[in-house]
Amino acid sequence: MLYDLFNYLDKLNFPGAGMFQYISFRSAMALILSLILSTITGKRIIELLQKQQIGETVRDLGLEGQMKKKGTPTMGGIIIIIAIIVPVLLLARLSDFYIILMLITTIWLGALGFVDDYIKVIRKNKDGLSGKGKIIAQIGLGLIVGLAIYLSPQAVMRENVEIHKAGETTEIVYSPTVKSTQTTIPFFKNNNLDYRDLAKFMPKYRTAATWIIFVLVTIFIVTAVSNGANLTDGLDGLAAGSSAIIGVALGILAYVSSHLEYAAYLNIMYLPGIGELAIFASAFIGACVGFLWYNAYPAQVFMGDTGSLTLGGIIAVFAILIHKELLLPILCGVFLAESASVMIQVAYFKYSRKKTGKGKRVFKMTPLHHHFQKAGNAGIDAIIQKPLIPVPESKIVVRFWLIGIVLAVLAIVTLKMR
Repeated sequence: MLYDLFNYLDKLNFPGAGMFQYISFRSAMALILSLILSTITGKRIIELLQKQQIGETVRDLGLEGQMKKKGTPTMGGIIIIIAIIVPVLLLARLSDFYIILMLITTIWLGALGFVDDYIKVIRKNKDGLSGKGKIIAQIGLGLIVGLAIYLSPQAVMRENVEIHKAGETTEIVYSPTVKSTQTTIPFFKNNNLDYRDLAKFMPKYRTAATWIIFVLVTIFIVTAVSNGANLTDGLDGLAAGSSAIIGVALGILAYVSSHLEYAAYLNIMYLPGIGELAIFASAFIGACVGFLWYNAYPAQVFMGDTGSLTLGGIIAVFAILIHKELLLPILCGVFLAESASVMIQVAYFKYSRKKTGKGKRVFKMTPLHHHFQKAGNAGIDAIIQKPLIPVPESKIVVRFWLIGIVLAVLAIVTLKMR
């Protein structure tokens, strides 16, 4: 909104109005505004949640400090959603395809998480929305995103091509603007993978098969990352802090992909018009950091599924839009470890019960962060007993943040490690 207003004022030679033409300026403003919004609205929303007695229901799992969290206001993801949407509406170009799709993603998954929290907290149904219902909604979003990218004339790219002379790379040139299903592969010199290569088995219908594969991959990524973020949201500040770190990396990747010179230096594909996503990323980072003002240990509010599903979905769709979805296993390593720990635990428990009649565990407790919270005991079936002494919650969170920072840096560095 403000972008169009100041664009009009700039044509009238209004002093300073031209600043809104710069993505860097609007990104900085989005970061500041989202920080202010999340901290100011956060207090009011927490008071409202307390007044409505919308508190967390906690099961006693024998974890240190766990029962103290009982009654802490939940559904605080509303704070994050407001702090993202308002700055984006004010500062981004609302006609931009990428911004529209990210707003749809935020609202869609925010509504899904809100319904789940509403059933759990207000209706007192601890199971919340059925797993089938969640998956259907996530598949629906993945379908919308995949088809929107396929149909939109704005979702285009220019492929990077190396010009060699005497065995050395002399320069990077770019192909004409085309609609493509290419994505970046980390660690490889010729680092563009085209989903079209996966559809060679259907030469007659290769184009259609390519986009079907792309849509299916999009659905899988959206579902996996949003659920991974949901599993990570188990300790005060863990999901919000980890998401902010990932947001910084994605914002940088979006910004460099929108500049021909930076893209050529990094030898990555050039994506015209993708720069507006840097503004969304800034609002995303500010919202997560501002939420930590109340969510850091000891938490005054939990984000609930309203926040965690939204954060994971935003990260997934953002990575797909900038053609960096294959970086997600590195960038979202914390989410991946949390999800993998649950799958390993369940699979091994079922396998061992089938083999021996008694189910055994790999971890003391899952998701992974609870493994470090629980005391080790040689008398239980978990294979991994260390650490024997529970690690304080705040220390676990900070260590996971540090791992996230290392992974975020590594994800960016992989673009030159080839």
